[in-house]
Amino acid sequence: MAITSEFIAAINQISAERGIEKEEIFKALESAILVAYKKEKFFDVQTDNPEELGSNLSIELDRETGDFKLIATKEVVKKVKDNDKEISFSEAEMISPNVEIGDSVQIEMPTEDLGRIAAQTAKQVILQKIRESEKEAVVSEFSDKVGEVFTALMQRMQKGEVVFEIGKATAIMPKEEQISNEFYRLGDRYKVLLKDIVDSEMVVSRADPNFLIELFKLEVPEIESGVVEIKAVAREAGSRSKIAVESHQEGIDPIGSCVGQRGIRIANIMNEIGEEKIDIIEWDEEPEKFVANALSPAKIESVKIKDDTATVKVDDEQLSLAIGREGQNVRLAWKLTGLKIDIVGSDGKPPVKHEEEDKETEKEEEKEEEKKDE
Repeated sequence: MAITSEFIAAINQISAERGIEKEEIFKALESAILVAYKKEKFFDVQTDNPEELGSNLSIELDRETGDFKLIATKEVVKKVKDNDKEISFSEAEMISPNVEIGDSVQIEMPTEDLGRIAAQTAKQVILQKIRESEKEAVVSEFSDKVGEVFTALMQRMQKGEVVFEIGKATAIMPKEEQISNEFYRLGDRYKVLLKDIVDSEMVVSRADPNFLIELFKLEVPEIESGVVEIKAVAREAGSRSKIAVESHQEGIDPIGSCVGQRGIRIANIMNEIGEEKIDIIEWDEEPEKFVANALSPAKIESVKIKDDTATVKVDDEQLSLAIGREGQNVRLAWKLTGLKIDIVGSDGKPPVKHEEEDKETEKEEEKEEEKKDE
């Protein structure tokens, strides 16, 4: 009995377009037909071992013509007790003259309903097998590319997740990996970080700190070549980030390299991530200097470190700038340096928060941004 020529043609087309080996598809088809046949044949059979039903059956599919046969493997016995799994010695001799008791022979079985069963169920099952093969192909193609940035096409939203297309593969961006204030438009292209592959599913991110690092590598040749190194990143995606850089070559300004002539490099990066502000600071091997740099744009009077805590003295006029709106500046500096940071005023006492403090901080931060632009 043969599968329709249209179906065989479809297999050839799928194989060519999806890059899946035809043999995988044919094996999936054999498995699908066998499962469907056993499901219908043994539907009403009551048994304690359902897996044993039809365990000696198999499907043989001709790869060229689409002809297939239902084959039963039966044991040669003197007296048959189970017609489904056993065959008498005399009958077996007619199939194979040299057969002996205890041998196994294969017999083609009648296939009255097999064509109908195949038409009803095989296509659905084989497509599922193809999807599984495609997922395996994704793992094979992208498993060594985790951590790289790709340009992805936004396909749809699905239960809060963004579904992207990267080449022929599909990738998912969970809510926690999205930039909080970003709106994703159908058909638009976005740069995304391939963060992980979980159960053959690609997980991408735009909120991960490593995404910011990779964007800098793309825009700053000195980072890609190793002349400038990114030593640390602290990020609150969609709002503000701090990135610490160091130069390994005399005469190369690490901050200037990242900013670019007339700010073109940093502008390209910020255009990619929206309204997120980026503070680029110089890394220093002396922890006190690094902490002071990390609290930029505030000007620091002194830093004293004991154990894992840095006590930072700041002029009273610089307090709100050092702390930042809702504590963001000091929080990011904490993440960047790995040290707990306590801010104190010129009198050595912690600042007292006032209701208007955040508004003043916002004005000061805007002034600093204007100075950078100039």
